[in-house]
Amino acid sequence: MQRTGADIIADVIDVQEGVDHVFFVDAVLRHTLIELERRGVKRILAHSEKAAAYMADGYARASGKTGFCLAQAVGAANLAAGLQDAYLDRVPVVAMTGRKADTHQHRNAYQEVAHAPLYRSVTKFSGEVRTVDQLPRLLGHTLRATKTGTRRPVHLDLDGLKGDRVEEAPYDGRPGDVAFSSSGATLNNAAHPEDVTRAASLLEAAKRPMLVCGVTSLYERAGDAIKVLAEKHSMPVATSVGGRSVIETSHPNHFGVVGTYSAPYANRLLNEADLVIYLGCHGGDQISSDWTIPGPETQVIQIDADPVELGRGHPNTCGLAGDLTLNCLALAKESRITHDRKIWLKTCTDAARTWLENAIIRSKELTGLIPAERLAHEVGRALPDNGILVADTGFSATWTAQLTEFAHPGQTYLRAAGSLGWAFPAAIGAQCGALDRPVVCFSGDGAFYYHMGELETLKRWNLPLVTVINNNSALGQGLRSVKKLYENLDGSMGDLVEFHPTNFADLAKVFGIDGYRVEKAEDIAESVKAALANRRPAIIDVVTDPDSNPEPAWKV
Repeated sequence: MQRTGADIIADVIDVQEGVDHVFFVDAVLRHTLIELERRGVKRILAHSEKAAAYMADGYARASGKTGFCLAQAVGAANLAAGLQDAYLDRVPVVAMTGRKADTHQHRNAYQEVAHAPLYRSVTKFSGEVRTVDQLPRLLGHTLRATKTGTRRPVHLDLDGLKGDRVEEAPYDGRPGDVAFSSSGATLNNAAHPEDVTRAASLLEAAKRPMLVCGVTSLYERAGDAIKVLAEKHSMPVATSVGGRSVIETSHPNHFGVVGTYSAPYANRLLNEADLVIYLGCHGGDQISSDWTIPGPETQVIQIDADPVELGRGHPNTCGLAGDLTLNCLALAKESRITHDRKIWLKTCTDAARTWLENAIIRSKELTGLIPAERLAHEVGRALPDNGILVADTGFSATWTAQLTEFAHPGQTYLRAAGSLGWAFPAAIGAQCGALDRPVVCFSGDGAFYYHMGELETLKRWNLPLVTVINNNSALGQGLRSVKKLYENLDGSMGDLVEFHPTNFADLAKVFGIDGYRVEKAEDIAESVKAALANRRPAIIDVVTDPDSNPEPAWKV
């Protein structure tokens, strides 16, 4: 039979990338979707393009594969908006959209806007596919872009409202033209030996070194190498919020999250370090408390797959470009143990353990509505040894980063890079990408409202995702500051940050989903365990105190 553009796209998704789920909003690439069904790939129809992008993002993070999301021409702007989180968190997602034919462009075609500007800020590459003959080459280029340097989303705009002018066109090229080798796409090498030697000498000179591991170290599965380096030199292992589960929190070198969302002890001790090793951590304002911690005089070693990132956030940097695991192991092998750092390590880990223990005690002593910190801790207690926790941004990230423990190496923490409402659809994608693992979503009610229509998607596919809603009838992170603004004002403070109370357990039942209403802290863990054991989609609605506020992070 005559091959078409649909066959080329399906080959890439199914054969080359080994992807078993794609996420879309109709009407787009229908011939491709039909071909994918024939091959056993599941097509997840979402209720908004933004949710489809979040699902592809969550799928990629949980599975380690490339996420694919699709939308027709009029949905292209919505799909682009959903790529921001994947872009910020360095996740490989391929977005494919239809575009009206060249003969329609610049003539006020119905619902048509220029797509390229929409994708410029949220993709690593965005290109137009006007003919089927261009498709193999441009698909190959986009996929190489997702796998090299800093991994980020890419976009292809296919001719035709639904991309149909490309996917329906006959393709007469050679069969080999549609096979794209990704060998060498990732940097499977350590840095230059001279750079490793220099970094080793800096490590040998340090008396109080600290590792700070970012989310890329989690995605690149560098945890075992991190342990080798940290254990050899008795270094505390700090993380960004997204990197929290790169090694288990029960590991003797685990220190906790540093930066804007950290507990008070963490930044203070990071500031005392005389060497900071950033691993897969891009050194932005959040991890460094607006580039004040560590101070500019502190020596930094930065290890990253993308050379362009080295030294971007800190002036005093020795950079190691290449594979994170190989560079970690090379640094461990090259460096000698020159100081007894056990006291420094104990100082750091004792501070972390003491703070956590006291925070849990305080949360148990509080009366009235459930404190959010207690909720975050209890969810961690209920998470299975191989569980995935997907958390939203804002206080959902703060609470889970500080109080949810990931004590087992098989547990994974995935966190929104900043898009409120990301967690629920992303968790649906994560469950699709890890069907054999239990997935728990942790979301506030304000975030859940964004995409609660995806409850229907959850039910339609009968995915065993358990979603825990921190239900305080407010935007918790904004409530504190808004109350402060209204201290000496008359007016309706609630208009800015408060919601009408909703029972999400009852809402779940409307969709045919299990619903649990929790009003006592001692019922949280057992409710989560029961819902997970049933292996059905479930909502656990936990009524919490809107005035729960984390302790502010330490600042210089």
